[in-house]
Amino acid sequence: MTLWSGRFNESMDETLWNLSESFSFDHVLYAYDIEGSKAHAAGLAKVGLLSAEEFATISSGLERVAAEFAANTFVRSEVDEDIHMAIERRLTELIGEPGRKLHTSRSRNDQVATTLRLFTRDAVGQVSQAVLGLVDALIAKGAEYPQAVLPGYTHLQRAQPVLLTHHLNAHALGLLRDVDRIIDARHRMNVSPLGAGALAGTSLPIDPNFTASQMDFESAFINSIDAVSDRDFVAESLFALAMCGVHLSRIGEELVLWTTQEFDFASLSDAFTTGSSMLPHKKNSDVAELARGKSGRLVGNLTSVLVMLKGLPFSYNRDLQEDKEPLFDSVRTVLLVVHSLTGAIATMTMNTMRMESSASDELLVAIDIAEALVADGVAFRDAHALAGQLVGRAVAEGRALSVVVGEDPEFAKFLFLFDDRGALNRRTSQGSSGPESADHQAKQIAELIDSARRRLAKGAKP
Repeated sequence: MTLWSGRFNESMDETLWNLSESFSFDHVLYAYDIEGSKAHAAGLAKVGLLSAEEFATISSGLERVAAEFAANTFVRSEVDEDIHMAIERRLTELIGEPGRKLHTSRSRNDQVATTLRLFTRDAVGQVSQAVLGLVDALIAKGAEYPQAVLPGYTHLQRAQPVLLTHHLNAHALGLLRDVDRIIDARHRMNVSPLGAGALAGTSLPIDPNFTASQMDFESAFINSIDAVSDRDFVAESLFALAMCGVHLSRIGEELVLWTTQEFDFASLSDAFTTGSSMLPHKKNSDVAELARGKSGRLVGNLTSVLVMLKGLPFSYNRDLQEDKEPLFDSVRTVLLVVHSLTGAIATMTMNTMRMESSASDELLVAIDIAEALVADGVAFRDAHALAGQLVGRAVAEGRALSVVVGEDPEFAKFLFLFDDRGALNRRTSQGSSGPESADHQAKQIAELIDSARRRLAKGAKP
């Protein structure tokens, strides 16, 4: 029997049942549906729609249902179309008539919206904590090699030498922006839809602000139509997760490059690599490749939900059922990738000699020659051209740039620019890659990390 069987003379066709059932994937929401149901029951009791005895019976029954799910002993009935119907059906089996009162002044529309907000609020908090763990791993890896230098790249061509800490900090800052976006999204989703009913509220004397407080929501809905039809919080969360996936992919791409024999900047531990089924010598950086590859499904999940939402009239439509699988998948995928990359980076070994050798390419000093000319009063465009001519001669003649500079009476005075790590040490502007700004940058990032953790803790349930 369905919840709406009183209106219909025929049972649902099997093909429609197979199309519409969602228990197969939304059963993971059981704890959040039970949390919402407890709050709803408390709200009904507060305004006298449930007696104290009925409320106690319902609360106890919901705990029993939760225990069955936790112990993996819950048995799905053939009439359980989704997790919400399953819990109500089982509750009524356990406690009888009081279970039939639980849905008073509640629709599956506001029930589903509430349950999904509770899940999403919790899930994005877990993701944020995991991403902060990856940030910690990046910072710790830099601290292992505080003096390590590697080439910074543009267009995948060597550009300027940078500290390894500077490079890893760049990845950390992108991830910290992801956490910032997630925390902002969590604030906007922290509004309870419970009490909106199907779309227009109810004539019964409920108190949505009370039930919102029971679930630690910051507030209750303003408009009942918006409450049941809004899935902005899903789309926004999926964007934050997709953007995070892009940042994870970029880390993965660099690990793929760094661990090749051609680069040889890093080596991943055996625990985070695989071998070849045919080639005995292979050590493949699969963790990095999968981090790169998984980003596609995260972007796809976001696109799926945005396209689903774009043509929906108010208020609730069954299309909204398609919000869950993309969200569940994105949360799971990001957590898997983040945890794997955290372990891979924490156990990674850097080949500092190889990195230093690559960063010592004399052509990387060309910008310093141009800037030295600027300091002497030469216009930058002219200085750029003169330095470029020196590089062109060195490349054409197959000689070191320092030799070409030293032989030219006009430029010999700039030979000091080729001193060991001179190109790195001269980077002194704000936020630059040189040692002079490293400590200040480290303090700034530490403050961002602390701020993110405080904001997460502030929004956590007591």
